[in-house]
Amino acid sequence: MQTDTPTRWPWWAEATLTGLVTALSVQDAAVSVGGRWLELPVLVALLAGLSTAGRHRWPLVTMVVAVLAAGGWGLILPLLVIAFQLAALGRLRPAIVAVVGALSANLLIRPTLDLWQPRGFGPALLLALVVALGMWVRSRRRLIDALAQQVEHLRIERELREEAARLAERSAIAAEMHDVLAHRLSLLALHSGVLATRTDTLPAPVVERLGLLRSTSTAALNELREVLGALHETGAAPELAPTLQELDDLVDQARTAGQDVESSTVGDPEQAPLAHRLAVYRIVREALSNARKHAGAAAVVIRVAYTDLATSVAVTNTTGAQEDPVVSSGFGLIGLRERVAALGGQFEAGPAGAGGWRVAATLPRPTQNGTAQ
Repeated sequence: MQTDTPTRWPWWAEATLTGLVTALSVQDAAVSVGGRWLELPVLVALLAGLSTAGRHRWPLVTMVVAVLAAGGWGLILPLLVIAFQLAALGRLRPAIVAVVGALSANLLIRPTLDLWQPRGFGPALLLALVVALGMWVRSRRRLIDALAQQVEHLRIERELREEAARLAERSAIAAEMHDVLAHRLSLLALHSGVLATRTDTLPAPVVERLGLLRSTSTAALNELREVLGALHETGAAPELAPTLQELDDLVDQARTAGQDVESSTVGDPEQAPLAHRLAVYRIVREALSNARKHAGAAAVVIRVAYTDLATSVAVTNTTGAQEDPVVSSGFGLIGLRERVAALGGQFEAGPAGAGGWRVAATLPRPTQNGTAQ
């Protein structure tokens, strides 16, 4: 049978309990022998009372002493303590055996202190009472422990899922950057190679620099493919970087699906870093998907701005009725937050008032030295 780990009381509480049980037992035994303190029942009461102090370390030994004291001399208090202890630990069978054994022995011996006769602090019914109380304490303790373990498991599972979402988003960012950089380096190697073929019209130093530029870009492209090429799944085609036209297609698809979408773009997306355009596309796609899941046919407003200092995007939806609510994991927003943080930007998602929801991000433009403005 599975048992619980006992909860130790403070030392002063243990000492108080042991002292009270010992004092009451000794007094009860002394009264039973006419007030004589140097009698066997008094010594047995003293031993049984003091033995309750070791019930945590030696519960079975304490039980035997308590059963002998209760069955042979009618000293019930030590048995009450150990019966409660065993029941609270889940050792129901030893607790019942102790109670039944003490009652049976007392019925056969019939000492002066009879467990079957009422007394000042209660009859033999107290034995059943403490067992029941002990069982209740055990059940409550096991329930609390089970709930605590369940909460801990849910917390760990949530953290693992969030970490998996972050890692997946980082892998997606790295794969996209691999595609982008590979495309740029390929163009650089191609154009430098074309210029290098016209050596008759170019000065010798320029030809030498073009050759160096071509060899360096080719080597960098090969190294990039070796390091990041494994990020793509086998047989999977590289995902093209979303452009403004693709963002418009995304809005058109949402409108075709029945969403009321208003979209506006300020500035030239071609002048923005490709990483910013990728992030804008992901944010708009996730926000439209969440609005469709949780707000039904609510109106959605998309604002995108490309400036010399930063790229900003904000998607706001009003409240809407959803007949079949969808439980969201929230990992999409975690991925977006990870992406924006990797670009040195700020991301926010939360209520927008009147039951609406707003997802927004600001991505600073990198300076000449590579840092964000």
